[in-house]
Amino acid sequence: MARWTGEWLPGVGEGSAAAPREAPRWRGESLGLPESGPGAIAGGGPRFLALLVDLVLASLITTLFVRYDLQNAAAMQTFNLWAGAVWAVLTVVPVTFFGFTPGMAALGIRVARLDGATMVGAWRALVRMALTVLLLPPLVRNLDGRNWLDRVTNTVVIRMR
Repeated sequence: MARWTGEWLPGVGEGSAAAPREAPRWRGESLGLPESGPGAIAGGGPRFLALLVDLVLASLITTLFVRYDLQNAAAMQTFNLWAGAVWAVLTVVPVTFFGFTPGMAALGIRVARLDGATMVGAWRALVRMALTVLLLPPLVRNLDGRNWLDRVTNTVVIRMR
């Protein structure tokens, strides 16, 4: 257990039989990424703001097609389900082909594969979206600043500018 948690929890696993991993000087150093500028790992703030932009955009698009009524619980439930579906499409399709959502583009970040391939691909984009819905996987980060979404799909969110 200590080896599993030792990568992303500081102080855990240091007394284990395995030699402790030396902390990188900057996030992404062990992946060969620069410390700052284009190609550096994006911080949690821009990632969170990009998610908020995407959620607001999905809600705005949904208002064009679905009527919402704050007084009617059934109408709001329908609206929220459609807004979630719009957000899923708004997340999966652009990430599959371009590596970023509209919110990510606005904040200058993108998803990149660690194997160097240009397209993220549908299954990676779908898994990232599904894990985002669970809330906990995007919050737990390792020493390189990668969360469970990144680690499961072998991707990293980097700065474009």
